[in-house]
Amino acid sequence: MKAPLLSNRLIKKLVLAFLGILVLASLGYALATIYFTNQHYNETTQRVHASLAQDLIDEKFLNESPIDSLGNVNQALFGDIMHDMMAVNKAIEVYLLDMEGQVQYSVVLDHDSSDTPPQQVSLSPIKEFIKTGGERYVLGDDPRNPGAQKIFSAARFNRGGKEGYIYIILAGEDYLATKNMLLKGYGMKLGLGISLLTLLFAAVLTIGAVMYLTQSLRKITYASRRFQEGDLHYRIENAERTDLAGVACTYNEMAETILKDIEQIKSLEGLRRELIANISHDLRTPLAVIQGYIETLQMKYDTLSPKEREHYLNTINQGCARLSKLIAQLFEYSKLEANQVVPQKEPFLIGDLANDLYLNYKLLAEKKGIRLHLEMDDAPPLVFADISMVERAIQNLMDNALKFTPAGGVVTLKILGSEQTVEISIRDTGPGIRKEEQALIFERYRQIKSGSSKEGAGLGLAIVRKIIELHNASIRVLSQPNEGTVFSFELPVYPVSQLS
Repeated sequence: MKAPLLSNRLIKKLVLAFLGILVLASLGYALATIYFTNQHYNETTQRVHASLAQDLIDEKFLNESPIDSLGNVNQALFGDIMHDMMAVNKAIEVYLLDMEGQVQYSVVLDHDSSDTPPQQVSLSPIKEFIKTGGERYVLGDDPRNPGAQKIFSAARFNRGGKEGYIYIILAGEDYLATKNMLLKGYGMKLGLGISLLTLLFAAVLTIGAVMYLTQSLRKITYASRRFQEGDLHYRIENAERTDLAGVACTYNEMAETILKDIEQIKSLEGLRRELIANISHDLRTPLAVIQGYIETLQMKYDTLSPKEREHYLNTINQGCARLSKLIAQLFEYSKLEANQVVPQKEPFLIGDLANDLYLNYKLLAEKKGIRLHLEMDDAPPLVFADISMVERAIQNLMDNALKFTPAGGVVTLKILGSEQTVEISIRDTGPGIRKEEQALIFERYRQIKSGSSKEGAGLGLAIVRKIIELHNASIRVLSQPNEGTVFSFELPVYPVSQLS
């Protein structure tokens, strides 16, 4: 059986998500590439032309001053400078600044217009540039575009008693226009190329990534499909080592729980059928006895003596009592078996309970010619358990001991305390139980033969075992043929420190 693929909807979502991430990443890469390429070019251009302003001063201002004695700008000199510069690089713009950073003259500015306000350039970047000798990447103000910053070269001059700065913009308006036009085309080519390559590789990468990342999920889906088709024992191998270890382990635990529930339902169904069959069998005998004696009384009532009538009525009464007890045991055991009974645990004196039971069974034991003994310390400790359930368990064990102990025998109820537990045991001197049958006596409706008796423990010992199990303990049996039997179990001691 091949593992079923994930739903098309999930695959589409995963593919679209991966494609979206890759496309966004490619666009981000293209933009970052353009940005850092432009940054690198600007820094390289500035570093290469770092000494341009100083070279211009050394060459052009050797014999002439940019400002005459009257404070006028030597426009002819600047026209010649700009002509030479543009012959080499049309992107260059040369500005003459005073010591406060105000533009005194530039060929690219219209100085004849009265509407043109004086241009001011910040001196901080210029001073930093001069201080570092152009080794650091610095941007300066663009006189033609207030608020914009561009790469530049600058140097300070002092000629004829006049001081100022030569400020050269290395990327002028014409350069920027051409650059932006080329950059758009380059960006489109770069973006389109990266996008196409991304889509080409994304298909392969997405399929591989989806198959790899969803491997564990597909295992879980496959296991669910197997479980749905009836393979209840199929589990995810090495669930704790998968990428989705938490989900895989949870699935295995869930499958185990469901399987246990199914098996428990089957067991309860078998128990229900067995219970109906056993009830039918167990109720038939006392009912048949009661019905037989009633019919005899009806047919022979006038011919029977008073003594015979009394015997028949006593037999019917005993049958009714036995029937009532059996029905009560059936209901009690069915509740315990279905976990409908929850122990209401509380601290109580086990010694008081033992004394009450001893007094209740003493008269019954005397009628059967059996000696009943109670052995315990003067002050047995408190135990923590459900008192009514514990009383019921001891009663069933006492009934069982008195039933199988012959006249002249001894039944002993013993309470032995320790620091953490209290052991309760019931010993009889009956015929005992063979070793091979000791593991079966706690099963419901298990009938055993003890000596000449054909009656077994019935539901009594099964009820005792369920009660003890509800207290997280176990019942033990020690017996040898013709040497009697001892049933014992332990209950936890209630700490005295917790008493209020």
